[in-house]
Amino acid sequence: MPANSVYVIGLTGGTGSGKTEAAKYLESLGAARFDADQVSHDVTAPGGAALPGIREVFGDQVFREDGTLDRAALADVVFHSVPHRRALEGIIHPLVQRTLLERMDAAAAAGARVVILDVPLLFECGMDALCDETWALYAPREMQIARICARDGISREAAEARIDSMMPAEERNARATHAVNTEQPVEKTRQVLAQLYRQAEKKAERIEN
Repeated sequence: MPANSVYVIGLTGGTGSGKTEAAKYLESLGAARFDADQVSHDVTAPGGAALPGIREVFGDQVFREDGTLDRAALADVVFHSVPHRRALEGIIHPLVQRTLLERMDAAAAAGARVVILDVPLLFECGMDALCDETWALYAPREMQIARICARDGISREAAEARIDSMMPAEERNARATHAVNTEQPVEKTRQVLAQLYRQAEKKAERIEN
């Protein structure tokens, strides 16, 4: 947990579950939001801390001639190979977790009361241990596939590979404090999230007092 008192909500969900939009909405309600995907992107950007380890494990074939990471080539490897995916996670996750902890501490020191940890692989990488409670977003598989294909312009097969590379929704939902179905209209989902957030704010107040 961060050194200062702050209430931490771990937000997770499979790709295409609507997690990113939910996180943005919670931020609009006043939460401090930290996006693990963005941190992951930062550590794999040019000069990023993860690049030497990735080159050592995966070789030059996942890098362009200018030395930047070829994300599409790397994704093609890891989404179709569990050992390769685990190897990549072993490189990136410790760097992401360290960065998130630093940012959570800074937010708490600045007076934040509720922090949203936006982490797709929250349970897989053990970051739920940093949270006071966890929320899992989910949607029917066909809806996930349609959302991913429309968002990323990829094939159905590629979308299914991404879904199957993550923890099954049933297991994620069972482990979460709250599971939120995003199949419903956006306004209904926001109502549920707002209610849960108000409850979290009250818990944060009790921590302060």
